[in-house]
Amino acid sequence: MGKIWQLQEAKNKFSSLVEQAEKEGPQIVTKHGKQSVIVLSVSDYQKMIKPKTSLVNFFKNSPLAKISIKIQRDKSFSRDVEI
Repeated sequence: MGKIWQLQEAKNKFSSLVEQAEKEGPQIVTKHGKQSVIVLSVSDYQKMIKPKTSLVNFFKNSPLAKISIKIQRDKSFSRDVEI
């Protein structure tokens, strides 16, 4: 993890904070001595939220993929609804 910044220092040196987040990784900002937020680069964020597998592969590898489900549609006419 990157450097720990106090909130006032982070505000005063925001450009440096952003540069270090891009070069060194996530930067922690503290507020009243407690960790408050983390500043991270867009590339680090995208790596974090990127799915490990595609949705298609997820369903193909699901334990339920091998289960045969019979789906039957009710072929009766729809009911009358007053509007």
